[in-house]
Amino acid sequence: MRTTVIRLSAVLAFVALTTYAPLAPSGVAALGAATGPQLRSIGPLAFAPDGMMYAADSLGSTIYALDLGTQATGGAPGTANVAGIDQKIAAMLGTEAKDIAITDLVVHPGTHNSYIAVMRGQGPSAKPALLRVDGAGKIALVTTETLPYTSVTLANVKPASGSETDFFGQRTQSITQVKYANGRVYVSGLSNEEFASKMWSVPYPFTKADAGTSLEIFHDNHQQLETRAPMYAFVPYSIGGQSFIIGAYTCTPLVKFPIADLKPNPGGKYRGATIAELGAGNRPIDMVVYNKGGKDYLLMANTSRGVMKIATDTFGSAKAITTPSNAETAGVPFETVRSMQGVQQLDVLDATHSIVLQKQGASANLQAVDLP
Repeated sequence: MRTTVIRLSAVLAFVALTTYAPLAPSGVAALGAATGPQLRSIGPLAFAPDGMMYAADSLGSTIYALDLGTQATGGAPGTANVAGIDQKIAAMLGTEAKDIAITDLVVHPGTHNSYIAVMRGQGPSAKPALLRVDGAGKIALVTTETLPYTSVTLANVKPASGSETDFFGQRTQSITQVKYANGRVYVSGLSNEEFASKMWSVPYPFTKADAGTSLEIFHDNHQQLETRAPMYAFVPYSIGGQSFIIGAYTCTPLVKFPIADLKPNPGGKYRGATIAELGAGNRPIDMVVYNKGGKDYLLMANTSRGVMKIATDTFGSAKAITTPSNAETAGVPFETVRSMQGVQQLDVLDATHSIVLQKQGASANLQAVDLP
């Protein structure tokens, strides 16, 4: 998973660069292009181990691979706590905190600086920005004028119509999460198909995105099979030597999918194994895996049920929930981390700390928190 003042002209130059321009007919733009990525929106974000950043543009239905180059170096290592970071970012962008939306927070694997994706403004006129926070608490705008990049356009995403052209509307569900693992970029979201819930698996370097896999889950709280709700947060994770996607949905089923079975299935769907029901009236925000005391844990931030800590050692043996449990929660056990309140974004900072964007009163703070 996010203080200096810059010239307004630099901000305006950055905004000008975000005007949409269509990609080449192949759907793939080449690394080293003369101009930077033509982002219409930004977030979610992900890093590969080598520092390549993957940025989703939901409005453009596009995933960008951004080579940050020297803009990933030069700052103090780590990420310092920054109080009122939403207000400071807004001031840098020439607006007020109420007029920005922080869409994601991720940590660079080498420098441990935090990168924050922001949408500035409201409605269809909102513009994207990317910022870096270093170990001294310095906030820097990442300019994109000369960033080498490649991009790939996803097929059959949820179309824009009416209010869905608003970044804060349903069109953002076309891409809900992005992760990198083992040479592939995994993307969750909604398609324009009958079975709308989708997972795309795109090899990197980019060639062309396939049609993706339509997903089906048993939703315990809703007591039915579902294919139209998007997976909001997920992590690639190995269980018994086999690669899986562990994903969470609204209201809040936790589901595992073998990556080997996530193949294009036009007109069909693949049913995952629901291994937990974590409670209704809730949407997952971020999900990370960390190791503590020789054991792996999944840490998940949520909109209304706080931050959950889930031991992963039962994931392999967990019995799939296929019929209503008639309970508020079921399946693999979890605990709520009472010390982590108001978390809106989350990532692993280092071996012992997470970095969180935490709402406190009228403002949001960026701070390091001990991994529980």
